[in-house]
Amino acid sequence: MTVTTLATGWHYRTPVGPFGGVFDAVPVTPVRLPHDALRDETRTPDAPARGAAAYYPNAGYTYLRDLEVPESWRGRIVRLEIQGAMRRAQVFVNDELAGNRADGYARFFVDLTPYLRFGETNTIRIELRVGQDSRWYSGAGLHRPVLLHVDEPVHIEPDGVVIRTLRVEDGEAVLEVLTEVTSRSMVTETVRVTTDIRFGADLVEHDETPLTLAPGETATARQLLYVENAALWSVDAPNLHTATVSLGAVSLDGGAGEGHAAPHEVTFGIRTITVHPRRGLRINGEEVLLRGACIHHDNGPLGAAAIGRAEERRIELLKAAGFNAIRAAHNPLSVAMLDACDRLGMLVMDEAFDMWTRFKSPYDYAAEFPQWWQEDLTSLVRKDRNHPSVILYSIGNEIAEVGTPHGARWARRLAEHIRALDPTRPVTNGVNAMLAVIDETPQVIEELGGLNAAMAGGGPFNAVASSPSASARIEESSAALDVLGLNYADARYAADAEAYPHRVIVGSETFPSQIGRLWPLVERNANIIGDFTWTGWDYLGEVGIGSIPYADDENASGALEREYPWLTAWCGDLDITGWRRPISFYREIVFGLRSDPYIAVQRPDRHGVATGTPSPWSWSDTVSSWTWSGFDGKPVTVEVYADGDEVRLLLDGDEVGRAAVGESLPKLASIETVYRPGELTAVALRDGREVGRTSLRTASAPHLTVTVDRAELRDDDDDLAFVAIEWRDSAGILVTDADADVTVEVSGAGVLAGLASGAPATVERFDAATRRTFDGRAVAVVRPTGPGPIRVRVSARGRGQERSEERELELTVRPAGG
Repeated sequence: MTVTTLATGWHYRTPVGPFGGVFDAVPVTPVRLPHDALRDETRTPDAPARGAAAYYPNAGYTYLRDLEVPESWRGRIVRLEIQGAMRRAQVFVNDELAGNRADGYARFFVDLTPYLRFGETNTIRIELRVGQDSRWYSGAGLHRPVLLHVDEPVHIEPDGVVIRTLRVEDGEAVLEVLTEVTSRSMVTETVRVTTDIRFGADLVEHDETPLTLAPGETATARQLLYVENAALWSVDAPNLHTATVSLGAVSLDGGAGEGHAAPHEVTFGIRTITVHPRRGLRINGEEVLLRGACIHHDNGPLGAAAIGRAEERRIELLKAAGFNAIRAAHNPLSVAMLDACDRLGMLVMDEAFDMWTRFKSPYDYAAEFPQWWQEDLTSLVRKDRNHPSVILYSIGNEIAEVGTPHGARWARRLAEHIRALDPTRPVTNGVNAMLAVIDETPQVIEELGGLNAAMAGGGPFNAVASSPSASARIEESSAALDVLGLNYADARYAADAEAYPHRVIVGSETFPSQIGRLWPLVERNANIIGDFTWTGWDYLGEVGIGSIPYADDENASGALEREYPWLTAWCGDLDITGWRRPISFYREIVFGLRSDPYIAVQRPDRHGVATGTPSPWSWSDTVSSWTWSGFDGKPVTVEVYADGDEVRLLLDGDEVGRAAVGESLPKLASIETVYRPGELTAVALRDGREVGRTSLRTASAPHLTVTVDRAELRDDDDDLAFVAIEWRDSAGILVTDADADVTVEVSGAGVLAGLASGAPATVERFDAATRRTFDGRAVAVVRPTGPGPIRVRVSARGRGQERSEERELELTVRPAGG
C-alpha cells in the first residue's frame, strides 16, 4: 500500500451546470489543502443563517484536480481518502459519480478504480454545498486533508489494524492486534501477517500469523502480544508505541515469500480505562478528574481549515491553561488534532452528532441521519479507536428525542453499534434534560411551584432538568450509556447518586462562570468524573452568546445572539488568536493549579453603563491591565481571583481597597477604586495571613513588537508559523489601550494565510493584510509554499505617533522530511 497526500494541485471555483462555462471561462483559484473557501466570502447583515453562521452566506464550491494515473496501477485498487469535505460532497472522476457523503465532518473513502483511465491524466471533481445546515460557522470546502491510497489486490484495509490493551499486570501489557485483510485476487492466497511493536527505536514484541483468503474474502488475523515493562500512556506521560504490520506472500514450502504490500504503520498508546459510580474514572488504575473544554472545529483566522500545526497549537495552549480534556463539540475531530492529543497528553470525548432525526437548523444533518448514521458512526470509531487520547465516545449532543421511547431506541442502537466496533471505551451522550421535556415545560414549572420557585432552585435549566418529569423522560435513553453526559444540569449530581446508584455522570457542558461552584461538586461526588466548560476556545458563529449586553449597544437585539458585525461567540477561555482571557486564570485557580491571585479590571469606559441580564455563558468585561489612558481619577472596578478568604488591593504600596472573597462568586473579590497610574498589587489572605500576591504596572510608551512561535518550518501541508503582533513598552508590558492598524507583508517561501485579532465584533476580513489590534494584540498566520527563507514585515502607526513603526522577522522553511 502506498499513501500520498494530495495537498497541492487543487483549484476551486463556483459551481457551474452542464451548460455553464461553455462560452465564457469560469475563473479558478489555486489552493493548498486543507482549505476553507467560505472564510473569504463577504459577510452581510442579511445572511440567511444570520449570527449562527457569523453572517456568512450560503455557498457552493467545486474543487478540481488532475491526477496522473500510470499504466502500472492497472490491477491495483485506487482510493481517495477525504478526511473532511464540508458539505454534501459528490466526488466525480472524469465526470462520472464515484462517491458521495452528506456529513461534512465524516472521513470517508471513494473507490476510484472503476472510473480511471490508465496511462492518462484523470480529473477529480468534488462538489460541495453548505447553507443553514449548522448552528455555528462550519466553513465550506476540503477543510481536512485528502489522501490517495494505491493498494495491491491483497491488502490491509484502511483503518484495518486495531490494537487493544486487554490488561496490564505487574508491568506487562497484553495487547490484542486485529488485522483486517481483503483479497481482490482471482485465486486463493495465503499471506503471512507480521507485526512488530516498537517503543522508540526498540523492538519490544513481534509475531507472525499465516492467513488464507479466497477471492473476494475479507478476513481478520488475531495476534496476542506481551510487552514487558510497558511504558504506559497517560496525560502526564504520553508514551507512544508504533506497530508495523506487513503482509508477506507464503511460498510453497510454507516459508515467507516476497513482500505483498508496503507495511501498515499505526501509532498507539498502552493504557486502560474504567468508570465506576463510586471510584470514578481511572486511567491505568489511577483516578482522573476531567478538567474539560468543549471546542468547536474552526481555527479562527484560518476558518474551518484543519491545518496540522493550528490543531496542535490549540491543544498546546489549552493544556497550558490547565485543561486535561477536550470535548469534540459536536462532531468528529480531525486526524491532526487527535494526533496532537496523543503526543501532548490531552484526553478526548469523541462526539459524533449534534442531531439525530429532529432538525435544529432548516437544512441540517437530520435529513440525512436515518440513511448515513451507521456509516458515519463506523467511520468515527474506525478512524479513532487506536488513539489513546480518546477515552469516551459521545453519540450526540442535546438530542431532543432522548426523552421519547423511540429516541431511547435510537440511543441503544447507536451505543451498541459503537460497542460492537470498540468494546474498550465507555459510551456517553450530552443530554440536555430541559430540552428532553421542552414540550411540557409549562407543566413542569407548575409542578416545581412556579417560575419564581424554579429560578430560586438554580435557574430554569437546573430546575427543569432535575424535575421528576425530566428524570422519567431520560431514564431509558440514559440506561443505554456507560456515562451520562449532562448539559447544564448540575442539580442532578448528588441526587442521581442516590436515585441511580449505578449511574456515572460527566458534566458534558457547563456555564463558564459557574466553575467555582461546579468544581467542588466534581471533587466531592465520586459519581461525577469531570466538567466540560462551554467553551475552552472562542469560535466563529453563535455570535455574542457570551457578551455583556450594555444598554447603549446598538448591535444588541435583545436576542441571545448579537447583530452584525459580531463575529465570534465570545464565550471561550481563550480567544480565537489563542490569548487567555481572565476567565481562564479564574478557572486555573479554581482547579487548584495556580496559587498566586490574578487581577482583572473592568473596562473603565463601561463603568456605570447599565446592562441587561448577561447570558449564562458570559464573564465580566475585563482585561488584565492597569493602563487606562484618559481615565485618571475615574472610578474603576477591580476583580481579584484568589484562593483565600480576603484580598487587599494596594496602589504603589498604599491600600486602596479590601474585600472578602466569594461574595458574588467563589474565589472572586470585587473592589471599587479610582484609576491612577502606578503599580497595582493584590494580596490574597487566608485567616489574616498572606498566601499569594500579584501586580500590574502601568505601561509606558508603546512600541510595536513581533514574535513568532517557531522560526523554522517544514515544507508540507501541516506546518504554519503564528506571529504575535503586540504593542508593548520597554519593560515588556502589554499596552492594551494602544490599538492601531497593522499591516503584514510576507515574501519568499511563504504566504499570509490569515490575520486576526481577538475582537468579537468586526467587519475586517481574515484574508486582508491589514487589521486593527484588539487590547494590544493581533496574530498573523504564515504558511510555507516551498523550501527557502520567508521574510515577514509588519508595519503600523501607533496611537499618537507621527511616524510608522516597522518590524521584520526571517523564517526558514526546510524541505519536507528534512
